[in-house]
Amino acid sequence: MANTADAIIDRRKLRRKVTFWRIVALLVAAFALIAIYLITSGSEGYTSKSVPHIAKVRVEGTILEDEELLKRLKDIGESDAVKGVIVSIDSPGGTTAGGEAIYESVRKIAEKKPVVAQVGTLAASAGYMIAVATDHIVARQSSIVGSIGVLFQYPDISELLTKVGVKVETIKSSPLKAEPNFFNPASDEAKAMIHRMIIDSYNWFVGLVEDRRKFNHEQALALADGSVFTGRQALSNKLIDALGGEEKALEWLEGKGVDPKLKVVEWNPVEKSTFGSLFSQSAMKMAAKLLGLPETSTGVLHEITGDRMFLDGLVSVWHVDGKPVGAQ
Repeated sequence: MANTADAIIDRRKLRRKVTFWRIVALLVAAFALIAIYLITSGSEGYTSKSVPHIAKVRVEGTILEDEELLKRLKDIGESDAVKGVIVSIDSPGGTTAGGEAIYESVRKIAEKKPVVAQVGTLAASAGYMIAVATDHIVARQSSIVGSIGVLFQYPDISELLTKVGVKVETIKSSPLKAEPNFFNPASDEAKAMIHRMIIDSYNWFVGLVEDRRKFNHEQALALADGSVFTGRQALSNKLIDALGGEEKALEWLEGKGVDPKLKVVEWNPVEKSTFGSLFSQSAMKMAAKLLGLPETSTGVLHEITGDRMFLDGLVSVWHVDGKPVGAQ
């Protein structure tokens, strides 16, 4: 009996040891997979970014005051391993304040190291504002560039409310408080107030282009009527410096003393929270309900408007409005 009891105890000890080493093996395998992922993934954060390289950062889609992007640009500027920077732009614009914040961040980098913009399909409005922050702009022959200007948009749903029998009463301290609003047609005074604000922001934007592109005031104004240009036209108008893609941007960096053998490393964004996406979806559902559309139509609304329907404040954004020529 004693031998049987000893055998049972020995087997239990053996099982514990086997279980322990299985857990250790699983942990080692997990750490190995994580290490492989970090090395082979786009971040390459612990390897490529620690050795001399050319940093590439993308500015894409609707431009907002993106704290994560601003932090990334700050880190690029402060990294001794970054010897040159390519700002890859593909954007129709966005909020004027968002463009201003990114513009200032790019200028801070340019004080320390050479920075070049490489335009893809589109660098319009606030997208072009960011491009002029760099010291050299490269675009494709068929890229869309320009749309220098500012606008302010707001919906007027007063007729819709009248049709559904809803009346909104407002008590406020002064006539221009919270004007314009969704619920009443804007007064002439409200329109004049917004126009003054737009013109002030527009003059500031024109001043940036005038200074960065070495135009006189008349030249800058002539190009700042909201027009967009192909890359070829933009080169002719001196809104950009060269035609081509990333290879042209690298040639310019080489001319500024950056080693052409350095690797181009993309500084990717950290993963964002899904909260913003959920909010956008909820807003789209509300818009669909107001328009009397089924919730399944929110995908169509998003395709048509993207994030632009919900931009606050002054915006510098280019899009085709879809109206025929001469329509009011």
